[in-house]
Amino acid sequence: MGQLILLRHGQSIWNLEQKFTGWVDVDLTEKGKDEALDAGKMMNEEGLKPDIVHTSLLRRSIKTSDMALDVMGRSWIPVYRHWRLNERHYGALQGQTREGVKKIYSSEQVRKWRRSYDVVPPALSRDDPGHPVHDTKYQNLAPEVLPDSECLKDVLSRMLPYYYDVMVPQLKAGLSLLVSAHGNSLRALVMHLEDIGREEILNLEIPNGVPIVYDVTEDLVATRTHWLER
Repeated sequence: MGQLILLRHGQSIWNLEQKFTGWVDVDLTEKGKDEALDAGKMMNEEGLKPDIVHTSLLRRSIKTSDMALDVMGRSWIPVYRHWRLNERHYGALQGQTREGVKKIYSSEQVRKWRRSYDVVPPALSRDDPGHPVHDTKYQNLAPEVLPDSECLKDVLSRMLPYYYDVMVPQLKAGLSLLVSAHGNSLRALVMHLEDIGREEILNLEIPNGVPIVYDVTEDLVATRTHWLER
């Protein structure tokens, strides 16, 4: 039996400013750093000992795992980083505030873009300097795999190959994995692990800095044991 520990990064600067962040590589706030440290303390107190850490390519995910593992005295464990664990790409909404977008469209439309399973926000032009095709982090990837915008369904589709190809063999080997990622990439993974329907997923919120622990059998049945609490 393996163990899967999911950890959404601590509060980011754009979380605080209520901006659509997506693939924009913003840093943690001071509160976010405290949340990362608290997550490490909670996992320590629970006796959790991850053998491997998986992160996205975004610094808020990386810093959260680095700080949490430092508290746990486990900075030495192997690290895997992959773009498939990135937050969902919010397209042309990235960098805009939620309130500003609500004034242009509507609160209901913004809710659909944020929470629904298959409603895609307006696309970001590939000519825009902020598009990932212009980011050196993704320079070795085929341009066609890089999104212009994504819904949760898209995140699930691009995240699952990484889960099955990389994480599952580690889980079957009985290892404990810490996955430091984002609200929507983790929502997609939880949706898969718990077989949550497309309507039910609307109400699932992954809090910043709160570890979620699953036991995973050799048959890949995942049982959520608990959410750790501050």
